[in-house]
Amino acid sequence: MKIPKTQNRFCPHCRKHTEHELHRVRVSKKKRSLAEGQRRFKRKLKGYGSFPKPNPRGREKPTRKVDLRYECKECGKQHTVGEGFRVKKFEVVK
Repeated sequence: MKIPKTQNRFCPHCRKHTEHELHRVRVSKKKRSLAEGQRRFKRKLKGYGSFPKPNPRGREKPTRKVDLRYECKECGKQHTVGEGFRVKKFEVVK
């Protein structure tokens, strides 16, 4: 999928249509690995037959969601549109 680097989009901060620059955000490291829910989940995974369903390893999605940010060239604020979408190949063209 090819998407142009600059697009004319609605800026929710300026409240008008301006030119936006597209940025693809990389997936960052999980921040809440020691959260209470995550500790409980890891404790549940330990030992024999502890997970309530079959073990979830090896059932990943075939693609990752693309996280796109649009930066307004007038005010410099960034915003997202939607939750992203799954795509095998993604390319930003000029």
